[in-house]
Amino acid sequence: MSRNRRPRTDQRAKPAATSHLRIIGGRWRGRKVPFAPIEGLRPTGDRLRETLFNWLQFHLQGARCLDLFAGSGALGLEALSRGAAAVDFVEMDRGAASMLRQQLDLLQAEGAQVHNCPAGVFLSQPATAYDVIFVDPPFAGDLWQQTLTGLLDAGCIGEHTLIYVESPRTTPITAPAGWQLEKEKQAGQVCMRLFSAC
Repeated sequence: MSRNRRPRTDQRAKPAATSHLRIIGGRWRGRKVPFAPIEGLRPTGDRLRETLFNWLQFHLQGARCLDLFAGSGALGLEALSRGAAAVDFVEMDRGAASMLRQQLDLLQAEGAQVHNCPAGVFLSQPATAYDVIFVDPPFAGDLWQQTLTGLLDAGCIGEHTLIYVESPRTTPITAPAGWQLEKEKQAGQVCMRLFSAC
């Protein structure tokens, strides 16, 4: 046997470890929900979600919500747990969308629908207005301004819609005409903004 022979290795790819998020309030409080281990997927952390949903606490009961870059589904799941009547989850990655559907089935979440398509495709179709919209696109892209414009063009913004925007703190966000900045907070390298449509 040649001494230069390479050591034998297992050629089978090991599955990536499943990650989990914790729902922090409402009927599913404390529930750990797995999500697809996709590179770049960055669920909004517990402390940021706690701040956000304190901002929204009087606006979620019976609300119709849109989680536009759903990923793990952290924001939409938290909204459902806290009394939202319906959430449309939009996620372009097939694996993430499939995992989200499975978890919604396990939770027996009524009023939830997963759309496996890019946000731009979803917004290219006419829609009715939402009460609360979550805009948390991948930080590696530059999708914030075109997404806010797309929401308006699609008819997603109603007279009293609240729009949450999460971005790097160094990324400038220009709100469309008529929008009011209600809340803003810096947390590490992240900027949280809550706008209302007037």
